[in-house]
Formats: sequence, structure tokens, C-alpha cells
Amino acid sequence: MARIEIEGGRTLEGTVEVSGAKNAVLPILMASLLTDQPCRLAGVPHLKDVTTTIELLGQMGVEISLGEGFEVGMDASHLSTQIAPYELVKTMRASILVLGPLLARAGEAQVSLPGGCAIGARPVNLHLKGLAAMGAEIDVDSGYIHAKAKRLKGARVVMEGVTVTGTENILMAATLAEGQTIIENAAQEPEVVDLAECLIQMGAKISGHGSTRIVVDGVDALAGYDHRVIPDRIEAGTFLVGAAMTGGRVKLVNVRPDTLDAVVDKLREAGAKISEGPDWIELDMAGKRPKAVNISTAPYPGFPTDMQAQFTALNAVADGTGVVTETVFENRFMHILELQRLGADMQIEGNTVIIRGRDRLTAAPMMATDLRASACLVLAGLVAEGTSVVDRVYHIDRGYENIEEKLGQLGAVIRRLPVS
Repeated sequence: MARIEIEGGRTLEGTVEVSGAKNAVLPILMASLLTDQPCRLAGVPHLKDVTTTIELLGQMGVEISLGEGFEVGMDASHLSTQIAPYELVKTMRASILVLGPLLARAGEAQVSLPGGCAIGARPVNLHLKGLAAMGAEIDVDSGYIHAKAKRLKGARVVMEGVTVTGTENILMAATLAEGQTIIENAAQEPEVVDLAECLIQMGAKISGHGSTRIVVDGVDALAGYDHRVIPDRIEAGTFLVGAAMTGGRVKLVNVRPDTLDAVVDKLREAGAKISEGPDWIELDMAGKRPKAVNISTAPYPGFPTDMQAQFTALNAVADGTGVVTETVFENRFMHILELQRLGADMQIEGNTVIIRGRDRLTAAPMMATDLRASACLVLAGLVAEGTSVVDRVYHIDRGYENIEEKLGQLGAVIRRLPVS
């Protein structure tokens, strides 16, 4: 199993380009199932979750072509199956996003209950309730979701909890439903907005995306798309935190600063000087130690749960005491035990961790437990004295494109060790 080795004590300096957003790419790839016309998606990052999605679509009969810069072309005019098998779905939570498009276009879908990171319960019941409200007959048996509908009907779908993938599944299904669908308590994330903009390009009639109430008037058929995915705000935030932790100065290009407000506010509170333009952002820590910050995760536009682990690492070396509260997932503090191996002073109390910053961490072997925890441990390794090794980094390959190469561009001494 591959590992990453990090030599601590190097300051991050320089410029790096942010990749396309994983959490936007996956649903947009799935949206190709809604049409029999060719689709093209640019800015696609080369990630494990992306290759899994492409393999899944290919198994369903979608013709896939790869262009320069990992541009992906798709032609779903000849679907051969409506089954998403366990072998692929088990590794990736977002596989559930084939359910809505398949059901809307083909009238039937059989999708394995999904897997993914072990960060807590992420039930699909909200997806199923929404589709059932639209007239789908749904049965869950032997680990598979079986859904049927001659044609979905527009309905008012009230999300009991804010769910990004749930909003996306209902949104895609509603584009081909008969009549109007209203999604209440919809997720407002930029990735949901990017999907909606792509669907509108395909001919969908959507309004209200980016708010808690999305209105969709169904159409009979959709065209293809030629779309470029938005930049990854979580990757951008991760590099900004790394620069802040190491006292460095980093400029990110191909970035959407307007999607990073909650993260940038906390970095400024930590003492960073930040400047930005339409497609770039720069953080300058001027060699200073960051100040501890309190954060509480919340759905967008609140502080993203996907940045919680990175700020936990920042607080580990900050001046003062920071309190981090996780409200989105109930099992997302597994990285705490690993950070404690470096000497971090952290105490978990329910869904809160109290972090007393230390001016010195010491390198140690660590094990990644999920995608964002992987990034958190790498950041901690950048500031720990000595050489740290992070094991089970297949997690990080699900969401970060060439992280060793990009951190190396910024001056980090980091390398991937071969599988032993």
C-alpha cells in the first residue's frame, strides 16, 4: 500500500494551479446519462473517483473518449444496462448519483448501496424519499436500490436535511419529469450551482439554484453539453492552510475566490494577509505563526466540513487555543488520534475538539482514515520536526490531483514511497 513521506520544516512559497472540482465533476459526468447526445467536460482532474466514475459509465454502455488535459467526451446514446454494480459503487459515495439520471431517462435503475469514506452515516433515504414523491416505485433488497417509473412526475420535494448529493440526484431527475418540481431546503454549494448551469446548457429549465429553493420545469428531452468544471475550492483551501501553517506565501491560480469566503475569513483571523483577483488568490503569512481560530462546520455558505481536518492541523501549531465543532458528520475526528502521535494537544468532547496549539510537533508515522484526513496529516507533516510517513494514501488520490508534485512546486520535500 502506497505511503507519502514528508520532511518537515520547509516553508511553502510559490505559485500553483488548482485542479477542477471533484465534487462538481462527478455529478456532471453522471448527467451525461440524461441525454442521447454527445457531451464534453473540460478541466477534469485525474483522480481515483473520476476514473471509477468513468469506468462505471463505460460499463453501462456509455462511449468514453479522453482528450488533451484529461478532457472527457461521453456518448450515452446506446445504454446497455441500468445496473450500477457493487464492485464499483462500494468505493465511492457519489455513485448514487447515477440513480436519478437513469430513472429519469430509462425508467429504471438498479444501484448498489454506496460506500466511500468512513466519516459517519450518510444515508440515501433522502434521495429515495424525493424520487418516491415524484412517483418512483422503490425497493431496497440484497444491498441494491431498485427503482422504476414510466415517467417521473413533478412534485414538491422537501429535504429533511441539507444534502448535496440528494439535491443533485433530485435536480437531475426533475429535468425530465413531467411538470414542475420544487426542491425545498436544497443544498447551495457551488458544485450544485455548477451542475445546474450545465443542465441549463443542455436545455433544462431551472431557477433558484444557489438558494434553498430550486424550481425545475421538466422537458421531454435534453441535448448534450460542452462544459468546463469549476475549480476545486477544497484543494485551494488546503494549499492556503498549508501556506499559513508553514509561515509561507502562496499564490493559487485557476481559483474562484468567491467560493472560499468562509475559509478566507478564518485564515485572516489566523493572521494571514490575503489578496485576490477574479481567478487567483494569494496568502502571505510573512513567516509568522498562525493564531488559533474557532470553527463550526455548516452547509454552504457556512464553514465547509471538508476543511475541518485541515484547520484542526493548523490549530495544532497555532498560538492559543482553538475549538473545532463538527456538525455535519458524526465521525469525522479520526485524524485527531493521528495528530496526537505528532505531539498535538487535542481533547475530544462529543462533536467538539479543543486544541491547544504547540510551537513544536515531532515527526511520526501516521495512517490516513479518509480523504480530508489524509490532507490534514500531510499538512501536519510539513511542520513536524523530522520525517513523517502517511500510510494508506489511496484516500488522498480520491480527491487531490498530484498533491506531492504540487506541494513540491511550493518547496515541500515530499515523495511517494512505492508499495512495499
